[in-house]
Amino acid sequence: MNHVLPPSARTVSAVTASVLAACCLTACSEGRDAAPVALRVNQVGYVSGEAKFAYVMGDRDTLADAEFEVLDEHGGTAGHGGLGPSLGGWNGTYTAVRTIDLSSLRRTGTYRLRLVGADGDPEVGFRVAPARRLLDPLRADTVRFFGTQRDGEDVLADATGRVPSHLTDERARVYEPARTGSAADRTTADGTEPTEVGGPVDVSGGWFDAGDFLKFTHTASYVVAQMLSTVRDTPSVPGLREEARHGLRWLDRMWDGRTGTLYAQVGLGSGGEEVRGDHDVWRLPEEDDRLTVRPGDPDYLIKYRPVFRANRPGEPISPNLAGRVSAAFALAAQTEAGDHPARAREWLDKAAAVYARADTRPEEGALVTTTPADFYQEHSWRDDLEWAAVELSRGADALGDARGSRWSDEAADWARAALREERGGVLGPADVGALAHADLLTSADPDAGLATALEAELRRQVETGRRRAAGDPFRSGVVPRDFDAVPHTFGLLATAELYARVTGDHRYDDFAARQRAWVFGANAWGTSFMVGAGDLYPHCLQHQVANLAMSRTGRGDILRGAVVNGPNDADLLKDPDTFEGARPCSYAPDGGPWSAYDGRGAGYVDDVRAWQTVEPADDFTSTALYALSLTAARS
Repeated sequence: MNHVLPPSARTVSAVTASVLAACCLTACSEGRDAAPVALRVNQVGYVSGEAKFAYVMGDRDTLADAEFEVLDEHGGTAGHGGLGPSLGGWNGTYTAVRTIDLSSLRRTGTYRLRLVGADGDPEVGFRVAPARRLLDPLRADTVRFFGTQRDGEDVLADATGRVPSHLTDERARVYEPARTGSAADRTTADGTEPTEVGGPVDVSGGWFDAGDFLKFTHTASYVVAQMLSTVRDTPSVPGLREEARHGLRWLDRMWDGRTGTLYAQVGLGSGGEEVRGDHDVWRLPEEDDRLTVRPGDPDYLIKYRPVFRANRPGEPISPNLAGRVSAAFALAAQTEAGDHPARAREWLDKAAAVYARADTRPEEGALVTTTPADFYQEHSWRDDLEWAAVELSRGADALGDARGSRWSDEAADWARAALREERGGVLGPADVGALAHADLLTSADPDAGLATALEAELRRQVETGRRRAAGDPFRSGVVPRDFDAVPHTFGLLATAELYARVTGDHRYDDFAARQRAWVFGANAWGTSFMVGAGDLYPHCLQHQVANLAMSRTGRGDILRGAVVNGPNDADLLKDPDTFEGARPCSYAPDGGPWSAYDGRGAGYVDDVRAWQTVEPADDFTSTALYALSLTAARS
């Protein structure tokens, strides 16, 4: 997926001064003439029984004779040895990246890694512990992030001082966007006001999609379905079931079963001179309710937010949206079947109704995602219908519903079509094939030929990442200069775990461990890309609530659990955006520029103006939750 969001209002959390002072994981030598040397480790910690790799980056000559030593918490030697061969240069300063293999460390504890023989002899600390001990706090933090993202009456005020917001969404009007060109060009062009066509509808509640205040069915259904899959298949996470129900209540409002209409979006993104949109204003969400406006005012659609439809009443629904909304409702049926069977049957019937309205012959390029469509791009849809059908089948089986066998057969048919017509990408909102394939293999007992093909497709997706990793100095399975580097890494991690789960083949376990290490600090920049994970993590995110609430409350941990894009194309960071009303926030490690660690076309910056690197998003965070939960389940 190419998560090309506009320079919206998005910003964050600042960590406390004590944490900033503790950014010891960028351990550089201080020799004035020597090239710098830096150690990179998984700051969250290494799972006891897994492969464990750290990296040292520096000048190739400086590292030529260096060795490493590991000390335990008592100062005793727990390991030592030589560095692995160079995995390649990163930039003009760091001309070699070499591996340190820590896999022999299995005892739970805290260790210090020292480099011996390089100028300055840098050192850094790390942990070794069982997976649940390392990952459960992070999983809980992701749920906390979604609490911060809540909109409507049911907000959680404990961390942010939030009050209810966008109460006008309870009686929102429906609009058609201004369109130019083909039917696929669903955009409001040049700030032209969209046309009102109906309403009112209650679309209150839900979650803000990212650092702005828009709400999308496309991403919310993906997030809810991932949450419920996590509830169903992995160790429990405090508060997760209720947070998923919060998202479900909003999805239920977006589906009008009486008229057969699915609503796709609440809010206007970018406006212009005639009409302003969400991305044109930096504020707390409750300030929208306080506006005094009337029709024709530039800010009218900020207070009275437009709702855009996925389909006209009674017409077929774009199959990608129909599939993932149906899957979310069907997963609700599965997770409620044991304690609330009547409620579960209602969810199953809603899932079936949405699924039945899917347009199974969509025009080329006409899939509905958001308005405009380049907020979230998608080119596949058979995977969504496969996902819907298999979850409907599982929901029916849980409730003793006779429709289960038909849906199981349809899931297999959609899987064959997806394998034939679409080339699956990395798990994310643009491609849910890994989720659909794994559940089909787990529950529907497909014939041997289809099962072999599905396993091969899961393996191909992971193998694509593994091949990329073979050419990356930090063994990253993604392209760090591309959009969505971090969520794609979590997508690869989840797919590797799903492949092992459904096949029993653990050939990618080491690859998965390296990907976790990369997102938690074993990368060129030496930072974790999840707020609160490790000692150095993003604290100047482009997220309005956290940016402004931090000014008011003094709290720097508001967005714990939020996952950001991470590195991106360095050229995109040369001219940062500015937002009137945003609290200035920028941080670089050790007082130096992040650009010292940029390389191979990839850059990173921790600055409120850089949505390209430090804007968190719901789908980023739910994919991380799911991936970490699968790892915890395996352990």
